[in-house]
Amino acid sequence: MSQHLAILGASGHGKVIADTAALNPKWQKISFFDDAWPDTDSEMPWPVVGKTNSLLQALDQFSGVVIGIGNNAIRQQKHNLLVEYNAPIVSIVHPRAYISPFVTLGVGTVAFACAVVNIHCSIGLSCIVNTAATIDHDCRLADFSHASPGSHLGGGVEVGERSWIGIGSSVKQCVIIGSDVVVGAGAAVVKSLPNNQVVAGVPAKLLSVDL
Repeated sequence: MSQHLAILGASGHGKVIADTAALNPKWQKISFFDDAWPDTDSEMPWPVVGKTNSLLQALDQFSGVVIGIGNNAIRQQKHNLLVEYNAPIVSIVHPRAYISPFVTLGVGTVAFACAVVNIHCSIGLSCIVNTAATIDHDCRLADFSHASPGSHLGGGVEVGERSWIGIGSSVKQCVIIGSDVVVGAGAAVVKSLPNNQVVAGVPAKLLSVDL
């Protein structure tokens, strides 16, 4: 039976979610909601029909809701709001992603084309496993974290809440990354990182950035 999907956030990330969801015959209808409406991209294949409040008032019209916002902290805020309103939050997984059947995948998480999540990983709520990211065995990604396109996590890595593993970066096996950490593009993380760090380089080193 065809169902109607709502995506909260009509940015580029939201468009990739829609493009991924459209590959599943379950989602025959897709509608966007974005707080910039009506000043949103008019060239999208799917309509933007309102703002967050409009979605909250129309949840009974949708079989699933997913958040299309890349910013981890804002995604957390929107997720918590949707939970408060008992929204039917769903996960979206590309048919060419590999998610082991022995993985715990939190609701609201998205996994895009060529992503790999191997056995005994735990992926939290509303995480992003982006295009061609690989997450090896026994990793733990906490809620609202993001593994960017082409990032690679060795076995046993732990990533804290709202942390962002940058595009093309690598994390050595068994490294623990705290919450609210940003790993720069192309970095190589070879030792554990505490909370609230911004690191970059090979090997990754702390940047002098005020968070």
